[in-house]
Amino acid sequence: MRPLILISNDDGLHYPGIHTLIDIARRAGDVVVVAPLHHQSGKSSAITITTPLRAFKTTDEDGYTVWQVDGTPTDCMKLALDQLLDGRRPHLVLSGINHGYNAGVSTIYSGTVGVVLEAVARHIPAIAFSVGSIEHDIDFTPCVSVIEDIIHNALGNLDALSNVCLNVNMPANCDHFEGVKITTTAIGHWEREYDHRVDPHGGDYYWLQGTYVSDNDNDDRTDLYWLKRGWVSVTPLRVDQTATEAMPHIAGMLKLT
Repeated sequence: MRPLILISNDDGLHYPGIHTLIDIARRAGDVVVVAPLHHQSGKSSAITITTPLRAFKTTDEDGYTVWQVDGTPTDCMKLALDQLLDGRRPHLVLSGINHGYNAGVSTIYSGTVGVVLEAVARHIPAIAFSVGSIEHDIDFTPCVSVIEDIIHNALGNLDALSNVCLNVNMPANCDHFEGVKITTTAIGHWEREYDHRVDPHGGDYYWLQGTYVSDNDNDDRTDLYWLKRGWVSVTPLRVDQTATEAMPHIAGMLKLT
């Protein structure tokens, strides 16, 4: 029996990245796509709670179904698992291919990553794929073999991904990759994040921009370190964000026993 692969993203079906991922996945298993109807970058794990969700089936073929949902990437995942898959449990969840890195601090804002975090919260193996270029017409061909290898190895070792998901980032220059590295998430922050402007009626408004400042630019364990050097980064992520190493210090600070 062919494995069932569930695919989503945060860019929607209008971006070619998800179609490249669909083509790769269909060679490995049956595919159900549940993608946002509209562009949803930066939505992280946001969910819709004040309005109903609507789902539109746009393709229904043997082994291949496509839905669009007027919600966030995590909405897509929740609705797929609760309703649209008719009780079937996917063997693997894939997200992407995102146009632009979801590495470093951007990981916490990413709707692409939100998809796989929702999956792993349910102990479903999941992998997010992103590439450094934000160009709409980027040629994903050089990325295909890397993605195929990762999916093949994941399907052969699903138990290893029952409690972690993978955040895969590929360098912007897809013509050549040095190799693949297991990495941590680079730490950094944004400065001068908004440009203050005034509209023709004299009203203030603010446009997102910003300059990224790395806090550990030379740490050779991190995703951004290796991406800058032409390597693909694979960062294992988990839902539990507890800082276990800090617990004794915090307990002492609060005079807890």
